Amino acid sequence: MDDAAVPAGREPAAGPSTGTTIPLASELTAAELADLAGLLVAVVEGASVDFLSPLAPEAAAAHWERTVASDALLLLARCSGRVVGTVQLPPAESATGRHRAEIAKLLVAPDHRRPGLGRRLLTAAEAAAREDGRELLVLDSHEGDPSHALYHALDYRRAGRIPGWSRTAAGRSEATVFSFNQLAGTAPA
Repeated sequence: MDDAAVPAGREPAAGPSTGTTIPLASELTAAELADLAGLLVAVVEGASVDFLSPLAPEAAAAHWERTVASDALLLLARCSGRVVGTVQLPPAESATGRHRAEIAKLLVAPDHRRPGLGRRLLTAAEAAAREDGRELLVLDSHEGDPSHALYHALDYRRAGRIPGWSRTAAGRSEATVFSFNQLAGTAPA
C-alpha cells in the first residue's frame, strides 16, 4: 500500500513508521480534484463537514478549488495513486489568532478506514502546523462521533458543547463538540 499524506507547497518529510511521506501541495491535478470531490461526496452523510447530502460533485470540487486558492494547508493521503484521505488547516483570520489553526475536513474514504490513516493525517497536520508557527489547534465534530476517540488519544481536550450548532439534511438539530490541542513545546496562556 502506497500511502502518502500531502500538504500544499513544501518538500517531503519522513512520515510514520509505515514509510509514509508527507509533502505539502499548492495545486491539485484534475485527478486529485476528482478524487477529493468524490471523497467529500462519499462521506458527507453523517460527517461534520459543513455540507448536506446529497452533495453535487461540482459543489464538492468547487470547495477544493477554493481551499487550494486560500491560505489553508492541505494534506492528501494517497493509496495506489488515488486520494483516499485529507485534512486541512485553515489559519485563523484575525491578527490576534495567527498562532492557531483549525483542523478541518479530516476525511478518510470509507474503504480505507480503521488502519490508522486518520491518525496519520492528524499527526501530519500537527507537524505542518508546528512548522507553520501554529501553537494551538481547534476542531469541531458532531457530539457522539466516533472521531472523538482519536482526538482524545492524540491529546485533544474538550472545550465545550453547543446544542443545535448544525442541522442534518433532514433538518434535525445536532450538538457540536469543540476541542483543542496545545501543541507540545508550547504553553497555554
